[in-house]
Amino acid sequence: MKVILRQNFETLGKIGDVVEVKNGYARNHLLPRGIAYAASKGNIQALEEEKKVDEKRNKQELNTAELLASELEKISVTIPVQVGEEDKIFGAVTTQMITDALKEKEFDIDKRKIEIDEPIKSLGIYGVNIKLHPSVSTKIKVWVVRE
Repeated sequence: MKVILRQNFETLGKIGDVVEVKNGYARNHLLPRGIAYAASKGNIQALEEEKKVDEKRNKQELNTAELLASELEKISVTIPVQVGEEDKIFGAVTTQMITDALKEKEFDIDKRKIEIDEPIKSLGIYGVNIKLHPSVSTKIKVWVVRE
């Protein structure tokens, strides 16, 4: 059976590809989950419309992500923590702590978008990467200070 993919699927292909799959796989897995359409002229046209809408939405998301990235570059956040001997932190600075500090500055960033290279376990200034869009990322300064 020929199907048209609606989503990127690792083993089959990308959006819009027409692929040949077994009938049972298409009927029981791909079609009910909305991963693919049966290959027909009407479905090909519907997919083209979906692509246009999706492309427009992606362009808007990219623009807002670039705008947010330019604003975030200027931001630095301060995270007060409890420390022990030799300025060692009890635990580590987490992405949730950074998210909360950004919310205080009126930036609503999901904690899963924040990337910390190595665990922050001592006082200092750190550069933390924030991935806002697959093609847009920015760095902010995080000041870890004594509480």
